[in-house]
Amino acid sequence: MTSAMIQFQVLKNDLNQSRLLKSSETIELAPGQVEMQIESFGFSANNITYWALGDQFKYWQFFPASDNANDRWGLIPVWGYATVQTSAHRDLPVGERLFGYWPPASRWVLQPTQINRHGLLDGSAHRQSLPAGYNRYQRVPKQEPANQQQEALHMLLFPLHITSFCLAEALTGQDWFGVQQIILTSASSKTALGLAQALATQDQAPAVVGLTSAANQAFVASLGCYAQVLSYEELAQIEADKTAVIVDFSGNGAVLNELHARLGKHMINTWHVGLTHWSQNDMGQAYIRDRSEVFFAPAYIQQCIETWGPEVFNQRSGTFLREAAEATSRWLEVIAVDGLAGLTEPFKAVANGQLPAAQGLVVHL
Repeated sequence: MTSAMIQFQVLKNDLNQSRLLKSSETIELAPGQVEMQIESFGFSANNITYWALGDQFKYWQFFPASDNANDRWGLIPVWGYATVQTSAHRDLPVGERLFGYWPPASRWVLQPTQINRHGLLDGSAHRQSLPAGYNRYQRVPKQEPANQQQEALHMLLFPLHITSFCLAEALTGQDWFGVQQIILTSASSKTALGLAQALATQDQAPAVVGLTSAANQAFVASLGCYAQVLSYEELAQIEADKTAVIVDFSGNGAVLNELHARLGKHMINTWHVGLTHWSQNDMGQAYIRDRSEVFFAPAYIQQCIETWGPEVFNQRSGTFLREAAEATSRWLEVIAVDGLAGLTEPFKAVANGQLPAAQGLVVHL
C-alpha cells in the first residue's frame, strides 16, 4: 500500500473553478502495475483544449478524478516526466523514468505493456478504447541538471509541435488545397508558430497570414514567419478575393463567422485544431459548416505510422521537432511553477488567455 495522491482538479463545466485535492483513496498495486511519481509537466493553452473537448474526445477518461461521486470534477491531461516509485512489474524497476501523458497529480498508476527498449504502452483497461498515441510512454535517462532546460522545452513543445508537424504534412500532402493563402488564428500560439515556421521554409507554400490579438501583434510580427500579421480588429484587411484555407487554433466563433462571411466561396476549407478562446466558440450564421472539420492529430499520426512505418515517422517527425524547438527556444521564456499548489494562479492566466505569448509554464512537483 502506498501513500495517497494530490490532484489538481477542474470543474468540467467551469474552467474558472479548480481545487487541490488530497485523495482519500490510497493506492494498492495489482500484479504488473507500477506507481509513478510525477516529477514535472508543461502547461499551456493546449491543455485548455483538452478541457474544452474533454467530453467530445474523451480526454476526461484518461485519468478519472478521485473523490468525484457526481463526476463534476476532472483532471486535465498534461505532458511531462515521471519516475517509477513502486513496482509490481518485473521489467520496470523502481527508478525507471518515463516521458508521456499524465494527470496533474503527484502520483499515478500505470499497467505497462508492450515494453521495449524505447518505451511502453499503458495497458490499463479503461484506456484501451482511447487514442493509442496518448497511451505510449518513452523511456528516458535519469534527470541530469545539464538537461533541465532541454527537458523543459520538450514538455512544453512536444505536444504542440507534433501537431504542427501533422498539419504541415497534411497541408503539403493536399498541395495546400491549391489556395493562395493560409490563415492561422491564434497566430501567437506555439502550435500555430510551429506550423508557420515550417511553411516559411517551403518555397511553394502559399502566403501565411497570422491573426492575433492587438497586444500580441508586434511580438508575432517580430518573429518573421508570417507574410502578414493582423489583429482581430483588422479582419477587413484580409484579401477576400484570394482563395484560403483557415487553420483555426482559437475556436472563436465571432472571428470565424466574420472570416467565412468575408471570404465566402474563396474559403476552401477550415481545420479546427484548438480552442484557446474556449468561452467564445458559438459559430454564427455565416459559418460554412460543410467546409469545416476538426483536425485530430492523434488520428493523423496513426495514419502516418501505418503509411510510412514507425521508423520513417520517427525520423521525419524527430527532425521537425528538433528544428521547431530550436527556433522556439530563441524567444520562449520558461516560467517555473513550484508544485501543484503553485499552479492555481498561473492556471487562471492560461485559462483566460492572459499568459504572455512568449512564456510557457513548467510545473515542478
